[in-house]
Amino acid sequence: MAKDWFKPSIHCLKIPGLALTTAHYYTPSGRLIQRDYSNISLYDYYYNRDAESGSNANREVKLTDSGRTVYGGGGITPDVCNSPIKGNHFQDTLLQHYAFFHYAKRYVVNHHPTKTFEVDDAVMQDFRKSLDEANIPYTQADLVDNNDWIKSNIKAEVFVDAFGQDEGLKVRAESDPEVVKALELLPQAKALADNAKRIVAEHNTAGAFNR
Repeated sequence: MAKDWFKPSIHCLKIPGLALTTAHYYTPSGRLIQRDYSNISLYDYYYNRDAESGSNANREVKLTDSGRTVYGGGGITPDVCNSPIKGNHFQDTLLQHYAFFHYAKRYVVNHHPTKTFEVDDAVMQDFRKSLDEANIPYTQADLVDNNDWIKSNIKAEVFVDAFGQDEGLKVRAESDPEVVKALELLPQAKALADNAKRIVAEHNTAGAFNR
């Protein structure tokens, strides 16, 4: 019994690991998709790209299967760039006071919302009342200027509380500018993919005839 009691629980051990590469990453076209990180701080490498953006001078030129021009050696530059989402002091104040979290808790208990729930004028008035009760400062201009953002956060938090985290994340995605933009660009992305498939098929067919 004593020996069994002192047996180590090997299945509970967590062994940390590290995967380190010293190679460069290249796409099938031969395009180097890494930036030069010599003589630069880690912070600048990740966050300060203003000096490089928009300039392809001195970068290697490669072509995709469909003939698109791409540039190597400077990292992967997106085809479409969205401006960073910046909050403001009023938004920070609401988040710091967990205003949406507390409001959703109370709302779900009192109203038992369904998945057809939308933030209407009555909900906004009720939310405004909750801010007064919590002594969270605001102005009418704050509410007007941040109206869409407030509605989106109320709805998402209500869905989290009523239907679970996954449903809340779906609601947040509906109003996420990057997600919305990506959905708009899906037809363009599909067209690029279809064109690449067509050209690859043509190359394969031509290669078969030349054998």
